[in-house]
Parts: sequence; C-alpha cells; structure tokens
Amino acid sequence: MTSFVRALPHVRERLGSAVFERVAGPAGPENRARIHQTPGPRWFGPDRPIRRVHGDASMFIGGLRALLLQSLHPLAMAAVDAHSGYRGDPWGRLQRTSTFLAVTTYGTSEHARQAVERVREVHSRVRGTTASNEPYEASDPHLLGWVHAAEADSFLEAHQRFGAEPLDAEGCDAYVADLARVGEALGVPDPPGNREELDERLARYRGELRGTEEARAAARFILLHPPLPWPARAPYAVLALNAVVSLPDWAQGSLGLPRLPGPVQACVPPTGHALTAAIRWVMTPPASTA
Repeated sequence: MTSFVRALPHVRERLGSAVFERVAGPAGPENRARIHQTPGPRWFGPDRPIRRVHGDASMFIGGLRALLLQSLHPLAMAAVDAHSGYRGDPWGRLQRTSTFLAVTTYGTSEHARQAVERVREVHSRVRGTTASNEPYEASDPHLLGWVHAAEADSFLEAHQRFGAEPLDAEGCDAYVADLARVGEALGVPDPPGNREELDERLARYRGELRGTEEARAAARFILLHPPLPWPARAPYAVLALNAVVSLPDWAQGSLGLPRLPGPVQACVPPTGHALTAAIRWVMTPPASTA
C-alpha cells in the first residue's frame, strides 16, 4: 500500500501528460509556456468566467457536443466535410482548436489577435458547393454566427452540468459576453451578449438545421470510430455518451441517434461527473508540500 501511495504522483503525472499531449499536440508544452508566461495585456482578466469554463475538464464533453450540434447546419457541415480533414487528421484539428481557445482565453492580446487573423485567413479560402449545389463560404457571417452560437451553448451547457464550479445566472451571462468578444473578432456580426440572447439566436437558426448524410456520417465517426487505442475507448465512450445526452431531443433525432429510455438516461450524467473529475485530477499538478 505504501509503495502504491508513493507511486501515485508519478502515475498522475504520466496520465496528465498523456492527456495533455493528445489534446495540445507535440508543441503543447512550448505553446503553454508562451501563452501563460508572455507578459502583456490580455483580453480576459483572471476573474473572468471564460477562464473558468475553458480551463475545466467539462470542455471535453462540451467540445464533442459542439461538433455534433454544429454539424446540423448543412452549409457548415459541407465546409467541414470538404475542407477540415477531420477524418484524416482528427487530432490535428483538435490540437489546432484547443490551441486557439487557449491563446484567445489566456494569451496576450497580441497573440490572440494573431490567432484570430490566422483563422480568418484560413476561412477566406474555404468555399464550395454542397451535394445539392448550394454555395457556401466559411467566412460567411451567417455561418460564423451559427458556429459561434453552437460553441457558446455547448461549452456553457457542459460546464453547468459537469464543471467543478458551475456559474450562477450572472456568470452565465458574463461567459456569453466574454465569448462574444472572440466571436466578433472572428467576424460574427452582433454576437449574443447574454444567455437569453444566445437562446434567441439558436432558435433563429432552428429552421435551417437538418441531419444530412454528411452530418450523420460525422456523428458516426465521432461517436463510434474515434482514432484511439483500445484502452482509451471506454473513457472516450463515456464522454461521447454524455455529449449526446446533453443535446436537445430534436438534435439527437436529426442525427439519427437512438433515444435512451428515461431510467437509462438518468444513469449517464453520474458517469460524466466521475470521468471529468478524474481528468481534472490527473491534469492538475499536485499541491507543493514545501
């Protein structure tokens, strides 16, 4: 027992490093040092709710939920399907996204501005037509608005369900306002500034959303065929199941996802709480005993 206790910090460190490397990529430690240690003004101070939300393990569930929800806009899904390379390089896409969120949330104002400019430059080159011959452009402000609203809703919903410190009503409004600053920089016109406005914005898009074959294929890939070693698939399945259950019923139906019976569905959230607590533990450095 004593040897197990002594080994526990080393196990925790190895697991934390493995999770961090998967999410942040090989350049993760270098990027983390640059983001957090570069002096200069930030978009968001240390007391802002965006820091609490984006720094919590609930983002693992929120990110999956956002991908599923975003896929329900046919034009946004067509752009992702044709240009993102999510099947060929899903971890690369995740690492780029996580780095962008980290830079804009915690980095200097200058680094955040540079990150936004890189994303806008990429968006300017993404255009094409859907299978039904509808044109799309990733820089279309209307599509950017949908992607932003789906992310804000998903990150906040996951945090309120699974976060270590859920926000009160004022904090939820402040989080939406914080994320609006990033959305506006990316080209989102008049992003929602509080929870009520976010709900209204999502409702406006409802008539445009549907589960295309591309969206359902993406959902199958995300939920059933993650590019992970077998030992990691069980915890991933827990994250994915909680992301699905947290979606609105209409979104689950549009993606062709089976509706779990009530008693079974009630058993899912405790697994999400347990796993996010475990992730939070392995990724938080132990307190110094000095």
